[in-house]
Amino acid sequence: MQAIGVIDSGVGGLTVAHELMRQLPKEKLIYLGDTARCPYGPRSKTEVQKFTWEMVEFLLEKNIKMLVIACNTATAFTLNDLQKKLDIPVIGVIQPGARAAIKFTKNNHVGIIGTEGTIRSEAYTNALKSIKAEIEVNALACPLFVPMVEQGVLSGEQAREVVEDSLKPLKRYDQMDTLILGCTHYPLLKDTIQTVAGEHVTLISSSEETARETSTLLEVHQIQNKEKLFPVHQFYTTGELEIFIEISKSIFKDSNAQMVRINKANIG
Repeated sequence: MQAIGVIDSGVGGLTVAHELMRQLPKEKLIYLGDTARCPYGPRSKTEVQKFTWEMVEFLLEKNIKMLVIACNTATAFTLNDLQKKLDIPVIGVIQPGARAAIKFTKNNHVGIIGTEGTIRSEAYTNALKSIKAEIEVNALACPLFVPMVEQGVLSGEQAREVVEDSLKPLKRYDQMDTLILGCTHYPLLKDTIQTVAGEHVTLISSSEETARETSTLLEVHQIQNKEKLFPVHQFYTTGELEIFIEISKSIFKDSNAQMVRINKANIG
């Protein structure tokens, strides 16, 4: 059974993997989270491209039939290159997230929070404006979120304080009715972000939309899994396996998956 490959800088992409498993229960996933070198957000474009290609090479050796880049920073810096050079379908998380935001906003005021790399790239702003030119966009980097999530701090007083301090610059934009969680780690803080942003703000995670587009691409390329057996997923991390498993359990609850730690030297 050929698998869909999913890559991320760490555990954030598990939110995308979860949605893929929910919408496409017969598809096998092979996931690689580069937790040892996370976060990617503060890194240079060159570094992000190098690390992303190393992860892709690791998954290509597993004979994947499609690639999902479940990392916004990696999507911003490598999607076009990967789509040109690979002979399998490749999808990122930015375009699906932008489309979802356009669908939900009622007043055309959209906020974006993400890593420094994603915000610096202006990938979301460009994606939004390419769909709807008159959209008002306010973008903010939240560099403290990813390290906090990678440590397993997903709720409680510490999470609330960090989110509150980080989002202060956005509070000036009272008209904002939609906020894109422009990093796949951020949905793990969704409840706290919602509390701080306010109930009038619709939070957009690209996970659902990305899974829908993945389903469409599988059909277009006629590469859906036709086997009747349900798959055993494979999840790899370059970092601490225990934290990876704990966060996985909080997302998946119950899943048929193998969890393995690999040395980052094995992908670099």
